[in-house]
Amino acid sequence: MKSIHDLETPVVLVDLDVLERNIARMAERARTLGVRLRPHAKTHKVVEVGRRQIAAGATGLSLAKPSEAEVFAEAGFDDLFIAYPVVGADKARRLLALAERLRRLAVGADSVEGASTLAGAFRAAGRTLDVMLKVDVGLHRVGVLPERAPEMARRLADLPGLRLRGIFTHAGHGYGEETPDGVAKVARHEGRTMAAVADELRRAGLAVEEVSVGSTPTAREAMAQPGVTECRPGNYVYHDGSQVGLGTCTAADCALTVLATVVSVPAADRAVVDAGSKTLSSDPLRPHAAGFGQFPGRRSRIQRLSEEHGVVVVEGGESFQVGERVRIIPNHACVVSNLHDRVIGIRGESVESELIVAARGRVR
Repeated sequence: MKSIHDLETPVVLVDLDVLERNIARMAERARTLGVRLRPHAKTHKVVEVGRRQIAAGATGLSLAKPSEAEVFAEAGFDDLFIAYPVVGADKARRLLALAERLRRLAVGADSVEGASTLAGAFRAAGRTLDVMLKVDVGLHRVGVLPERAPEMARRLADLPGLRLRGIFTHAGHGYGEETPDGVAKVARHEGRTMAAVADELRRAGLAVEEVSVGSTPTAREAMAQPGVTECRPGNYVYHDGSQVGLGTCTAADCALTVLATVVSVPAADRAVVDAGSKTLSSDPLRPHAAGFGQFPGRRSRIQRLSEEHGVVVVEGGESFQVGERVRIIPNHACVVSNLHDRVIGIRGESVESELIVAARGRVR
């Protein structure tokens, strides 16, 4: 059997034992709380990983763009939610084709103007598209503020060709919290705000089937709030350095690492690996910027990147040798996935499988 020592570097490794443990833990958490789990597959973009999540109990998958959904539909997934405000007649035509192949499809919306570009195509085809209203619970990216949700929900529900399925949010501002208690506070606010908005919509006579929250750091607390029906974490499947920094997990829970080779040690306090921004991405560590990759069991970190070089500032008492192979926990696993055509599934040091990142680069 092939070993990781036989692999050329740099290469992305996925520890399948850790991956399966992460999937099982989140699935059990959702089951215990009676909440549907709809993982966000933009993290891994791998069909086989999505199948493992469904087998563990996920009701369907979340995707970021129609092109990602097309990949998973082609692979046989039949319940997909594009958790993004999809806009445009060109996208509407693709959604119509997707709807023909899926048992269940929904897309995000936060404006009548955007949703109208989809409604017309579905109305003309005699079809109905489910939409989920995006609510802004504090990230201030997309979505309507909670106080505007009843008005916007009513207007979306009145558009022929659309059906309002429910509401969704993403508390991404939890990544900026400095302590686990801070993250938990954001999560409780996320879940409670969404439940309150859903109650208000129902009092106004609107059907709200789904109250969906998301984000790996906030998932545990957010989905525990009464009234939440669905949770959409993504990163939990792999975890990464930012999740470790936030206290969401430990380094032992990071299924995805990058195997690299030390190619230069030009000074006692500096080493260089063959993994740069094209391999690790230049995303900062959360919640505090602290380099671009960490080595399990070592204090030294990659502090500077160019395209093909990762420059390590070597801490006192540590050393690196030219030719040494090292494992790196990246800052943000989701972006690393999108940089690579394949990842290597391993158990221990044995190579078990090659996983194709089928939805990488699907940004439309």
